[in-house]
Amino acid sequence: MAWFKKESSVGSESTKRSKMVEGMWLKCSHCREIVYRKEVDRNNKVCPKCDYHFPISVTERIALLADLGTFREWDAEVEARDPLSFTDTRSYRDRLKAQQERTGRKDAIVIGEAAVNGRRIVLGVFDFSFMGGSMGSVVGEKLCRAAERALAAKIPFVLVTASGGARMQEGILSLMQMARTSASVARLGEARVPFICILADPTFGGVTASMAMLGDVVIAEPKALIGFAGPRVIEQTIKQQLPDEFQRAEFLLDHGMIDMIVERKRLKETLSTLLNHL
Repeated sequence: MAWFKKESSVGSESTKRSKMVEGMWLKCSHCREIVYRKEVDRNNKVCPKCDYHFPISVTERIALLADLGTFREWDAEVEARDPLSFTDTRSYRDRLKAQQERTGRKDAIVIGEAAVNGRRIVLGVFDFSFMGGSMGSVVGEKLCRAAERALAAKIPFVLVTASGGARMQEGILSLMQMARTSASVARLGEARVPFICILADPTFGGVTASMAMLGDVVIAEPKALIGFAGPRVIEQTIKQQLPDEFQRAEFLLDHGMIDMIVERKRLKETLSTLLNHL
C-alpha cells in the first residue's frame, strides 16, 4: 500500500509540473513553433520566430494606441435584444448572457474618445473574445454612433477590427449593419474627416465586406488573416487550389487590397504620422 501511495504522489507532482511547463510555452498558430510565453509577452505578443502577431485584448489594444489615461468609453451600456427568439443548441439570450458574464462587456466592440500623441481621435476596437467579434445590431449601432460623433467634432475615427463577420443569430438585422456602417463612413468621407482602419487577425465576413476596407488608409498587422469567406469554402467553390499564404496581410498588400503592413511596436508612431498628414 505504501508503494502505491508513493506512486500516486509522484504522479500528482508530475502532473502539476506538466501543467506548469505547459503554461510557460505556447505554440505559434502561424509557424507552429513552440515559443516561450514570457518572451512573446515582452515582444508585444509577437512571435519571435516568424513575426506573427498574436491576438491581444481590447484593454491591451487601447493601451498600445492611446495616450495613457486618455481613453473615455461611450455607450458601454448598449446591449442586444433577441428579436428573432433565435435558438440553436441554446438560446441567443443565454449565449449573450454567458458572453457578457465572461468578458464583462455588453457586446463585441468598445468605442470612445482618446488621444494619440496629443491628437484627439474617436477609437473603436472589436473584441474577438465576445462571440468571435461578430457584428450584430449593437456593434453596427455603436460604429454608427462613433462615426457620427467623429463627424460632429471633426476629429479622425480610428477603427481596429478583429471579427468573424456577421452575427447569424440576428439574421437580416445583422446583415443590415453592413449598409448602415458603410453609409456612416461615406458621410465621413464627404466631410473630409479621416477614417483609418487597422485590421488585426482575423478580420472576416461582413466586417471585411463593409467598413473595414473603406478606410482612407487601411493598415494590417503582419500575418493577419483577412478575407470574406474562408479559404476552404473558396477552394470548394472554385475547385482550385489557392496560392500559398492566401488571405494573409502580405498577400493582400501585394494585390493592392490594403495600403500598408505595420508591426505592432510601430503602430502608434505610424498612426500619429498619418493623422498629422491627414
